[in-house]
Amino acid sequence: MTEDSTVTVTRHPVPAVAADAYVAEVTLNRPDKLNAWTGGMRSLLVEVLGTLGDDAACRAIVLTGAGPAFCAGQDLAETAAIDPADHAAAEAWIDDFGRLFRAVRGIDKPVVAAINGVAAGSGFQFALLADLRIGHAAVRMGQPEVLSGIPSITGIWAMGAILGRAKTAEFALTGRLVNGAEAHRLGLLSRLVDEDQVKTEALAEAARLAELPPGAVALTKGRLRELDDAGLDEAIEAAKKVHTAAYATGEPQREMTRFLSGRRR
Repeated sequence: MTEDSTVTVTRHPVPAVAADAYVAEVTLNRPDKLNAWTGGMRSLLVEVLGTLGDDAACRAIVLTGAGPAFCAGQDLAETAAIDPADHAAAEAWIDDFGRLFRAVRGIDKPVVAAINGVAAGSGFQFALLADLRIGHAAVRMGQPEVLSGIPSITGIWAMGAILGRAKTAEFALTGRLVNGAEAHRLGLLSRLVDEDQVKTEALAEAARLAELPPGAVALTKGRLRELDDAGLDEAIEAAKKVHTAAYATGEPQREMTRFLSGRRR
């Protein structure tokens, strides 16, 4: 496991592949905050994913969350403090997500998300970057950022290929979360299993994928990336412009403060 408690790594041996082969289980570990992340937590996650991506013995990765949530997205206590006049801070916040998203997408081995609970906002987007997503009927998934005054820009890119324009607009503009059954119907979840079997099934699927020829997997994933790399680049640049303008008005900060005080929309 990693030493930092907010991101842990557990190795699960895959002896059928090689004596040193393993599936890495990467767990977001802030259960008291529904695994909402801070900038420091994301930086650690990028480092962890880079190390696993470079390790030939790591043949697949499972992403999950500790406790009852997968990831509730941004820790609003951090972003509510952004100074409206500090345009650099707003841009740096988006660049931070760009690094994380590219770190996940750049992994040339299978990535399976074990969606054990709520996946919302940037946590929802993070889940959609996995190659496969396994969850249960009671999970809640969606893009509620607009309810906290945050424009959904990278979210539109992350959802678009799966949901199409109409459903993407619905998710981005209403902030509605859907349950696991609807998420599965929409293609947001690859498979539905019993709640107590989510991680077990995700690890089993990752172990099966770990046995595939790694060269073919890497080349296939590389082609999949090529299909929408330009879209991600454009979304990051657009998000920097939009979020800088939004934070300059003070509206996101006011709405996040409202949310944190318990006055939710």
